Amino acid sequence: MSSRRTVSLVTLGCARNEVDSEELAARLEAAGWQMHDDDPDVIVVNTCGFIDSAKKDSIDTLLAASDSGAKVVAAGCMAERYGEQLAGALPEAAVISFDDYADIGARLDDVLEGRALTPHSPRDRRTLLPISPVDRSAAHAHIPGHGALPEALPEGLAPASGPRTLRKRLTGGPVAALKLASGCDRRCTFCAIPAFRGSYVSRRPEDLLAEAEWLAGEGVRELVLVSENSTSYGKDLGDLRALEKLLPQLAGTKGIERVRVSYLQPAELRPGLLEIIASTEGVAPYFDLSFQHASGPVLRRMRRFGDPRRFLDLLERVRELAPEAGVRSNFIVGFPGETQEQFDELTAFLEEARLDVIGVFGYSDEEGTEAFSFDDKLDQDVVDERVAALSELAEELTAQRAEERIGTELEVLIEEDLGDGGYEGRAAHQGPEVDGSVTVQGIGLVPGQIVQAVVVDSEGVDLIARIKAGA
Repeated sequence: MSSRRTVSLVTLGCARNEVDSEELAARLEAAGWQMHDDDPDVIVVNTCGFIDSAKKDSIDTLLAASDSGAKVVAAGCMAERYGEQLAGALPEAAVISFDDYADIGARLDDVLEGRALTPHSPRDRRTLLPISPVDRSAAHAHIPGHGALPEALPEGLAPASGPRTLRKRLTGGPVAALKLASGCDRRCTFCAIPAFRGSYVSRRPEDLLAEAEWLAGEGVRELVLVSENSTSYGKDLGDLRALEKLLPQLAGTKGIERVRVSYLQPAELRPGLLEIIASTEGVAPYFDLSFQHASGPVLRRMRRFGDPRRFLDLLERVRELAPEAGVRSNFIVGFPGETQEQFDELTAFLEEARLDVIGVFGYSDEEGTEAFSFDDKLDQDVVDERVAALSELAEELTAQRAEERIGTELEVLIEEDLGDGGYEGRAAHQGPEVDGSVTVQGIGLVPGQIVQAVVVDSEGVDLIARIKAGA
């Protein structure tokens, strides 16, 4: 075998996948592989398998990688979810499971040498862990992003004296995701994620704090805490207040200027956690609330909880503590059985909620979910019409919310030099990638710097600001 083995990693999907890819990159370098995007021997595609559009994107990416002439490996959620089925439908790619991550270097050696991999039979990964959350820490199922370090590591990887999670940054910039936990114990009728991601497992606070310190040393200034459900953090560690204790510690990490929590379940957002997020110095007053709908009957069919009044009361409590807090959420329209009246209830809620960002998704069937078997599906034309109507309303409402911020002062984390005296960054109320941004005019600013700015205009959800006089 050639001593020079090169690999490129392509990551699709969410920030959790990005963290998993950085674990894979570190494991591969520790196994002697070199990260190389130009003409690599092997391309690993970390796929997304959440909804149909994501699956199509994953397949298109795998086919494009194959056209390059490199060996191709399908990893990630879609590969885990479909296993041998994907391998049979896509012979251009070798398919691996999460269970292969711990020995990923050897698996890529096999691919490079032409040794066939036996694709796994898909299984419900919740069965790999004890039902009781507090018993899961002793289990041995591999969980991406929770890996242990080898004895010796190449330069630039998380050191053995620091984080226990193996990780190598694949992108620069002052913002990085930090994985709180993996898996989910909820049983939403539309979601297949728990079956292929497994039951909920929290990472230990000491591991997270050590990794935060390492990321700060890599130039990171904002940590975005990610998981399938951040409000469940600590339940398997025997402490439902674990996140409330962890957030001030993460915010106190030398070099870290801002900590942001994502993926909050409204029904699990305890008053103490709400207060910590809203009022702790260094923690962004930012609420990524997974509402999914507003109609009580629709939510109950989804196996979720809430109604417009409860959600509006929650938003009122948030804004009492942090008037300028950012709030975003996603909504599914056209869920089986959704009536016009229930859709109208959702639109009325949005008109009152004043959300900064609104994601709109049309319901689609997902194999293995309870909703897949529901017999009162809406015609696709109806779903499409409601998606279009709600998307138009969402665009209007979020633009209005951005206009409300004109004249307010922001702390903007500079992320990119746009040239000609313009810089792009994000304020505390804006999450990376999925939310709006702030364009700041200035001179001599650098990525990673936080500046005081005043909003002077808005374009859709994006803001335009100038440096505050005397700042």
